[in-house]
Amino acid sequence: MKDIQAPQIINTRRRFLRNSAYASLGATAIGGTLRDLKLVSSAMAAQTFTDYKALVCLFLAGGNDANNWIVPTDNTTFDEYTAIRGNLALPSTSLLPLRTGPGGSDPAFQDADGHTYGFHPSCIEMQTLFGEGTLAPVFNIGTLVRPTTRAQYLANATFYRPPQIFSHSDQVTQWMTSIPDQPPITGWGGRIADILNADANPAGKISMSVSLNGNNTFEIGNLISQYHVSTSGAVTLTGGALMSGTGTRVKAMRDLMATSSTNLQRSAYRDVLSNAIVTGDLLNTNIAPTAEAAQGGTWVWTTPFPTSTLGSQLKMIARLIQARGPGGFAMNRQIFFCSTGGFDTHTSQVTLTPNLNTTTGTHANLLNDISECMFAFQRAMEQLGVSDSVTTFTASDFSRTFPTNSQGSDHGWGSHHFVMGGAVKGHQTYGHLPNLAINGPDDTGTGRWIPTLAVDQHSATLAKWFGVPGSEMPSIFPNLSRFPTDDLGFML
Repeated sequence: MKDIQAPQIINTRRRFLRNSAYASLGATAIGGTLRDLKLVSSAMAAQTFTDYKALVCLFLAGGNDANNWIVPTDNTTFDEYTAIRGNLALPSTSLLPLRTGPGGSDPAFQDADGHTYGFHPSCIEMQTLFGEGTLAPVFNIGTLVRPTTRAQYLANATFYRPPQIFSHSDQVTQWMTSIPDQPPITGWGGRIADILNADANPAGKISMSVSLNGNNTFEIGNLISQYHVSTSGAVTLTGGALMSGTGTRVKAMRDLMATSSTNLQRSAYRDVLSNAIVTGDLLNTNIAPTAEAAQGGTWVWTTPFPTSTLGSQLKMIARLIQARGPGGFAMNRQIFFCSTGGFDTHTSQVTLTPNLNTTTGTHANLLNDISECMFAFQRAMEQLGVSDSVTTFTASDFSRTFPTNSQGSDHGWGSHHFVMGGAVKGHQTYGHLPNLAINGPDDTGTGRWIPTLAVDQHSATLAKWFGVPGSEMPSIFPNLSRFPTDDLGFML
């Protein structure tokens, strides 16, 4: 295979772009940018990365109703669930029990609080993964400025509540930056890439941050730009191949790309365009079937991926991970982003007519897709022999209100999420199920759970496994010290 080298970004251009960014920012934003840039100039001893690890963020856009994703099944708590959820409540007989092993006869899992649980009936694949020990739920996570009780939430909104707490756009941004009380500049995934990339991927041929769903705040960094890939390969320039062929326009483009300029803006644009073309060629070459022998794998997955949008995104991520080695992209650390939407279920969350059926409907279909896609991706990682090296985690704007609004649910706050992979400490749950009482100790007053775990803690646990040194955690998660622990314990 031809070894295609992506052009390096020259320091002059980087300095120009950074200075241009400063010139366009107000005083507050400049402060935030300078804060983020501290991490790239910190005196961190060089690390040696000889292994491979990847983080995969699976974002559920719109605010997933996690109250029906995983449900408490012990008698007292389930009775509370049924009484308050009303016509969104799932029948106990439909729930798929969490078990301590992969077999249907294995004992039901019980957490330290005495709760047993069941998955939504559409999530049979997730039930299998939990039983195999490669999937674990993390309860009641959310964006927090600092640890917050109900009394504090009600008494001092400015001090304790994240800004615009029930707004889609604000909560998405705060999840992805993990700094809810400061202006959004970079994402926590982007800050990790800024710190680790030089040491982790010295010969890397593509960006450490790859998005399968367009621009996202999570992967924004100061030094490492997110690279966009479609479900069919590199996002190419409109108009066909611009760097090959003999046509007049092709020749003109090649001449333009080869022309040097003293104008920094023009030179920067030329470098960016050239880099996009070369990287696109590199990527498409390495994921083509002809690259199979060089990368020692196969494009025939033992568990087929669903043909849904999310299934196609995760399938492409699997292909990119397969091409990670020296004969491909030469990457030791990678961060991926994928997303699927439709979770803003104010109405038609369940089937209402001709007869109410809470096990079917919009939300059931969405969860079924998530379950099937996560299962196929985990099986692909096992097939590639990198299950212990790839960790997938779910995220969403927020959960939804515990009481129904008759046809669906409204915007909530704290949510339940899942981590998946061979390095996850399975057969356990993490965090605590909230007290389900309306106006209880975990409720804002309207059936919105006050998070007991912060996004910072959840993300720092992943970052530690990924290889971020403890000395750099404050640079990535500046609010982390406000919380009682920086490691939730769900990673080996």
